[in-house]
Amino acid sequence: MGAKLKPRTVVIVAVPGVQLLDVAGPLDVFAEANSQAGRESYSLLVAAAAPGPIRSSSGVRLMPDRIIDRGFQESIDTLLIAGCPNTADVPADRTVIDWLRQRASRTRRFGSVCSGAFFLAAAGLLDGKRVTTHWAVADRLAEKFPLLSVDKDAIYVADGKLRTAAGVTAGLDLALALVEEDLGRETAMKVASQLVMFFKRPGGQMQFTRKGKTVLAGRAALQELQRWVAANPGQDHSVASLAARMELSPRHFARLFRAEVGITPATWVEEARVNAARRLLELGNEAPKQVALHCGFADADTLRRAFVRHVGVTPAEYRKRYAGIASDPP
Repeated sequence: MGAKLKPRTVVIVAVPGVQLLDVAGPLDVFAEANSQAGRESYSLLVAAAAPGPIRSSSGVRLMPDRIIDRGFQESIDTLLIAGCPNTADVPADRTVIDWLRQRASRTRRFGSVCSGAFFLAAAGLLDGKRVTTHWAVADRLAEKFPLLSVDKDAIYVADGKLRTAAGVTAGLDLALALVEEDLGRETAMKVASQLVMFFKRPGGQMQFTRKGKTVLAGRAALQELQRWVAANPGQDHSVASLAARMELSPRHFARLFRAEVGITPATWVEEARVNAARRLLELGNEAPKQVALHCGFADADTLRRAFVRHVGVTPAEYRKRYAGIASDPP
């Protein structure tokens, strides 16, 4: 008989206010992998900065298995830190940051779920890396830590020994990808089947954003123009026509718009038209060809390319998943 394989130790760090699924989701994937593999492939531990129960964002309390600054004896194979809803707005715990900085280099791989990326970034572990996080805080992560590259559409990202996942349920996708790395595709597919989850989730996370209205920016006159464009997506919104509406030269208007809004007029108009198209597709009453016409796209193919750029899936796929959720036209 061959030597018994030693289980890989997976540690998930949980902080006060943690989103429960950021911890429980990956743990359930690894636990199911143990079941499907017929052996203890993973030893699972939850770690915290202080003793006692950790109150999650839902109010449910978790009891940690280990306290991070009290002689962590295990050799950690995979180290993850879970996020919490207010991570981006609250100074990170220095105890956690210092410990992550020390231990990450001694693991086979490390990473984060959701806004847990802010802790890794504060520890300097994401500098020069491509990462992802929840779409709602992706821009803030990029602004706060300019040395990293944020892919705000990705479900999860692998960069060297680093693994980062988008929001909440994406932690399951990440854990499943790690199981596939370790135990192979067949076992990972069995885990996905048992947990009734996608083996490979279609599209990125931008399809889940619910921004509601197109974001307005710049001085009052520019915001008024943006409201008009959003309300009339099917009209001519070339730089020349928009400049004429503001009684400016096209060159001066384009320069002013970019300086105050941060993107070109053409990019902003395309985003506004895609937002309008999303609402029409959610109503489910029109085919993509009709949606394209009503939202100012030359044809269904032009709509499709713009939609994939901004949302990550095709209009047809989006309508299939979300038709019926909108109650009012845009």
